[in-house]
Amino acid sequence: MDVMRGFPPPPEARPALENWDRHPFTSWSFRNMRRLFPTAGIARGPGPVWTLPARKQNLDALTFATADGKRSDVASMLAATDTDGFLVLHRGRIVCERYEGGLDETGLHLAMSVTKSFVGTLFGIFEARGLFDLDEPVTRYVPELAGTAYEGATIRHVLDMQSGVRFNEDYTDPASDAARIDWSFGWKKLPEGEPYLTVYELIRSLADRELPHGDTFRYRSIETETLGWIIERATGTHLATLLSRELWQPMGMEFDADIALDRAGTAMADGGLSASLRDFGRFGQMYLDQGVANGRQIVPAAWVRACRTGCNEKFNDPAFGGRQPKQAYSRQWWIRDLETGTAMARGIHGQLIYVDPPRDMVVVKVSSWPTARNPAWLADTFAMIDAIGAALGGAKNRRD
Repeated sequence: MDVMRGFPPPPEARPALENWDRHPFTSWSFRNMRRLFPTAGIARGPGPVWTLPARKQNLDALTFATADGKRSDVASMLAATDTDGFLVLHRGRIVCERYEGGLDETGLHLAMSVTKSFVGTLFGIFEARGLFDLDEPVTRYVPELAGTAYEGATIRHVLDMQSGVRFNEDYTDPASDAARIDWSFGWKKLPEGEPYLTVYELIRSLADRELPHGDTFRYRSIETETLGWIIERATGTHLATLLSRELWQPMGMEFDADIALDRAGTAMADGGLSASLRDFGRFGQMYLDQGVANGRQIVPAAWVRACRTGCNEKFNDPAFGGRQPKQAYSRQWWIRDLETGTAMARGIHGQLIYVDPPRDMVVVKVSSWPTARNPAWLADTFAMIDAIGAALGGAKNRRD
């Protein structure tokens, strides 16, 4: 189907609330969020762009074994997993940059939960300035959370998704708590008879705990919305402005970005960011380079190191396969390998920023998967990245 082609497009070619995040609409929708929903701009400002040098290679024919034991190559895997944009940075240089499905170097793509790692990064910046103590209760910063399931939780609990708050993240359940976030932001139609809640009202409605605070990791998107509330209240500044002032401008991002809003104008901290492929790459490169970007220390190196370390014993979410060897979750980052510090910002429908210190490599993949989660596609994506990393080599003669 030629989605949104024609003047006007025929009704069957127009994304709607019922189908904008489903095939065949996902690719167009994820590239055009500001045409579908309210957003706030994230300005890059007037400063110089952080230049990414290029030494491009053709990786298309590189082969590897997939999760089911078959052989594939990079070009085939990118096509098979509905890739809209793919970027590989090695030793600080672009070695591969591909665009599909109408995306180009100037276009923005929805990041989904990759957004969480950007929001977590703001806490690293402001903690170093003394604005936050991660072990203080969240109620110190947002007193309205007293009497909710968040009472007694610390900022550290929420950053590591260990609050204990009962929250159903099931994307296949149209009435789950995760679906209620979509209702708040107008991403799904509010069911008849259901009262509208802004995202802050949704947070305050959570009254039950399933675990003690700090007991174990459970993936809850509402944690990042809570972080968004905390940082906006503490700074007196809208999240979009904070992202612009603290990241986009000092990092020398190439393009403006945007972030989705609810009816109260609150930014969607857990998954509403849209940005360009290269700017996602710059963010990953900053984390690879110990928080340095565009010649400046943007994020404290100690924060970056903490995002690569975590507690494997607490990484035991049944929805993500239970405990996985060498893996953890820390400060809004997924850690794939605690020994090497390889970490990821991940989002549903195939969004990924992958930071691999031993290989001096950053990989960005923005996608339009027809379903929110696909463990087989994710495993094959990791196999492809491992093959690319092995072919490119490690960090010897870095920046040569």
